[in-house]
Amino acid sequence: MDSRLDQEEMIRARRRQRMMEARRRKRRQRIIRSVLLRLVLPITGVIVAVLLLRAGIRLLHTSTKEPEATIGASAGEAGGSKDGAGNAGYRINDTDSLHLPDGALTDGEADKALQGSKTGADEVEDGEEGAVYTARGTEHTKQLGGDISSSHAILIDVDSGTILAQKGAKTVINPASMTKVLTLLVAAEHVDDLDDTFTITRDITDYSYVNDCSNAGFAENERVTVRDLLYGTILPSGADAAAGLAAYVAGSREAFVELMNEKIKELGLSETAHVTNCVGIYDENHYCTVYDMAMILEAAVNNELCKKVLSAHTYTTSATAEHPEGITISNWFLRRIEDKDTGSEVLCGKTGYVVQSGNCAASYAQDAGGKGYICVTADAASGWKCIYDHVALYKEFSGRTASEADAESGDSEGKDGRAGA
Repeated sequence: MDSRLDQEEMIRARRRQRMMEARRRKRRQRIIRSVLLRLVLPITGVIVAVLLLRAGIRLLHTSTKEPEATIGASAGEAGGSKDGAGNAGYRINDTDSLHLPDGALTDGEADKALQGSKTGADEVEDGEEGAVYTARGTEHTKQLGGDISSSHAILIDVDSGTILAQKGAKTVINPASMTKVLTLLVAAEHVDDLDDTFTITRDITDYSYVNDCSNAGFAENERVTVRDLLYGTILPSGADAAAGLAAYVAGSREAFVELMNEKIKELGLSETAHVTNCVGIYDENHYCTVYDMAMILEAAVNNELCKKVLSAHTYTTSATAEHPEGITISNWFLRRIEDKDTGSEVLCGKTGYVVQSGNCAASYAQDAGGKGYICVTADAASGWKCIYDHVALYKEFSGRTASEADAESGDSEGKDGRAGA
């Protein structure tokens, strides 16, 4: 009897030691991140100032010698246009450092570049494997300013592929847990049996704990279904579920990330999008634009399984020994926006948050006529402000084309900030 008690005490002691070690690692990581942030922000400010000065000189030179040279620049090159700042934006290139694009565009030229151009992949019908989704700005695309809280936003009429409104839509951001929309999409394209099971490992629970992630609530050694992992990834933004999906589909998180980047390339977004993890943990090499995320969400909405998961308000996981009644999880974005006056029905949604990107969300809605819209925002000061940005954008544009909304304003010719103004 005594020896059994001693053994149990040793087991508990080892568990306490592992928890203490994990907490110490987490504390060290927080201290390192804090120190790096204190150093990086002022250094980045100096670098950006120097780059902006160089870009201004280059732009002046270009405008005097080759005034037409940048007008036809691709949307990818103009991607970092920063609204309201009067500055050309930035993108992360293959050297993982911030650079102004060559032949930096003026604000008006960057807005024109948002009109974009469709690739040869447009011949592929929407919903087919390998389809590339694109959206174009027009002369009526509204340039958002202080009318919404988020620093970055895009609203797209899915049926016409028209950008109805935008704000810093092609500036690189960290997508935070909006990343899990891509995780869901890649997993859905690689799973066959939703009732197949997967065992949650200590590596998965430790990964989620050390990185201070939100969780579905699965326990170590709990055997859950693939269906549970899919819903657990989206509704509560569960890192344990996402890491489980990655291991189930590809054998490891690293191998799954390769599949995610392959999907990004397949969607034609690799110039401004790249991921390093399946969860959305901050990393300087983990980035995209709100335009990119809108295209990823459109691909997910066109996948029947993904749309079903993204539209669920609540879900209860399968009964297991660890959770005999299952775990009831919720998509709080959908539950909080469902009673708001949006002029449409918000059907799908996924939120995200890290300090570096603020509060983010990607959503899909349909108006009374069945027209579909995608809205993606980033860098709102709070979760509720993020939600109300989506409410405001859907309410303004639901049931109307951009040109109709412009005509209703009564001053389509003189409105400041419009594309091409």
